Amino acid sequence: MQAVLVGILLAVAGGLTARPSSARADWQVASPNGNVTVHIRLAESPYYSVEFRGQQVVTDSRLGLEFTGATPPASVRWKFLKATEGGGDTTWPNPFGKNNPVRDHYKQLELAFDVDGGPARRIDLVFRAYDDGAAFRYRLPADGPKQQLTLAKEETEFHFASDPTVWASTYEGFKHPYEHEYPKAKLSSLYPSTLIGLPLLIQTSPTAFVALAEADLTNWAGLYVRRASAKAGTLLAAQLSPRLDGSGLVKTETPAQSPWRVFMLASKPGDLIESDLIVNLNPPSAIADISWIKPGKIAWDHWWSGDVKMDNETEKRFIKFAGDMGFPYQLVDWQWYGEFNKPGADITKPAPQLNFPELFRFAAEHHVRLWLWLHSGDVNRALSAGTLDEAFTVYGKWGIAGVKIDFMERDDQDMVNWYATVVEMAAKHHLMLDLHGAYKPTGLRRTWPNLLTREGVLGNEYNKFSGRVTPEHKLTLPFTRMLVGPMDYTPGGFLNRSPSEWKQATPTEVMGSRAQELALFVVYESPLTCVADDPAHYENQPGLDFLRVVPTVWDETRVLDGAVGKHIVVARRKGRDWFVGGMSGDNSFSLKLPLAFLGQGQFTASIYSDSVDPNASYESLTINKQNVSSQDTLAITMRPAGGVAIHLQAQ
Repeated sequence: MQAVLVGILLAVAGGLTARPSSARADWQVASPNGNVTVHIRLAESPYYSVEFRGQQVVTDSRLGLEFTGATPPASVRWKFLKATEGGGDTTWPNPFGKNNPVRDHYKQLELAFDVDGGPARRIDLVFRAYDDGAAFRYRLPADGPKQQLTLAKEETEFHFASDPTVWASTYEGFKHPYEHEYPKAKLSSLYPSTLIGLPLLIQTSPTAFVALAEADLTNWAGLYVRRASAKAGTLLAAQLSPRLDGSGLVKTETPAQSPWRVFMLASKPGDLIESDLIVNLNPPSAIADISWIKPGKIAWDHWWSGDVKMDNETEKRFIKFAGDMGFPYQLVDWQWYGEFNKPGADITKPAPQLNFPELFRFAAEHHVRLWLWLHSGDVNRALSAGTLDEAFTVYGKWGIAGVKIDFMERDDQDMVNWYATVVEMAAKHHLMLDLHGAYKPTGLRRTWPNLLTREGVLGNEYNKFSGRVTPEHKLTLPFTRMLVGPMDYTPGGFLNRSPSEWKQATPTEVMGSRAQELALFVVYESPLTCVADDPAHYENQPGLDFLRVVPTVWDETRVLDGAVGKHIVVARRKGRDWFVGGMSGDNSFSLKLPLAFLGQGQFTASIYSDSVDPNASYESLTINKQNVSSQDTLAITMRPAGGVAIHLQAQ
């Protein structure tokens, strides 16, 4: 996937030149349209601040890296060497995302420093200003012979002047699968001991929303934040996931660089959803020929939907459903190779009750390809033994489309590198990937587009064993977790219940109306969308025709309305057709929806909405068709925990 140049990539070392540090101690870089400005100043160490449309969203915040061997860390002195201005304006094709093509337009400032008193001889700071965000990273150039460095602490701070409202996922430790809620709170109310995961959504004013995230996480440790102390108010400090061997946070060799520390910025929270900032901050595709990477919907033989067995009869039932629906894939989930996460587990030998040649024949007959589930422990044993490449070769001979790997539940440096190794090896064998029990996305899918989706979300499966998938949670996810990349939420539960009627049961029920469950396929982003329920629960049910046609990748995304935790309306375009998904939270929501986004021409609108009868079952669905154009307006009403799904087909 080659970037297409539409502007001139600037790397001009004029404007800001090398000067003695005493002569220059402050700098700034502004985005192309001036919306975003990053200010930097040098005191005992560098500090930065961020402005968005004239509002200061991040105040003076310290920068720095502390390595083992500093004598002592407080004696480290930064000496300014030179500054380099630059920028870029390119577009690149992204057939696996929410906008295609994607524009990458920014201004850049790189500051080089000599560092006295520490093992790192040079630390450079790179700042980028986009119209919809800002980012910075640390670079450790190879100044003379290569250096072996061990990072003991990242001193990065994120300081907010007021006491902002936040939507934060919090954790007790660094081992977890990123499957928590994002409750609303004041930042000062969070305990200093609380570990806060990313992305973190922050509202600093009525017209300023910030999503704190990271991008291009490569050979480094995952980033968290926590309040610096009880007295520090709204000062957040960086916390990196430690190495399991106890030898610091990151071991590296110069030249090296940290991930980007990212601020997604918008006046309205829905605008953050439209941003491609995270993928733009990652390297271009490393896969020259991407023609074999095919997004789409996938059926799922999982325990979630009922008493599902791992045998040929069950797999054929799901394969037939996928074929009848036009889904390209069926997922053969856990226990297909018998007991998993055991030293003797063989990920190339199906369990005795499975006849794989017969399954492959049956799947081909129904124009369906298979995916296979793998436990990360078994993958890791194969990787350590040097046999994972052989296993992937076997999958290629079988015609397997992709693998779903589960239960990593870490984001320390070794695990980050494990991801990179596995995704590259999968690409070598033309295998797509879905990662479960995974840390949050950081844009790796741009470099390795065979990584179609990942979990890292408290998703639909939690309806099986808890009441945590509430309407408020479902209406918070688009503005938090989804901002950084696709999430394998596994939508499509057709046993729809109101929140008061919902109960933990087998087969699994979901909170929310049938129209809301259809809307999830538009609102939530996932190039590989796993359809959750059992074929028996879909039989002769209203809404199936929408599931057949709704795409999983898009050419354009627009958020038409939205309030965190309360409601959202998203329009996405594929070709000339548009799809609209609307969701309401604990309360009903109505709006008059202008269709100006349609552009020229006439469209047939197929509208799947909640029943107007407040006593109607949450499985009920009202389906209407009408001809519309960009001059029209649709009146939409969603019941509590309700929704609407619309297919606008160009005539």
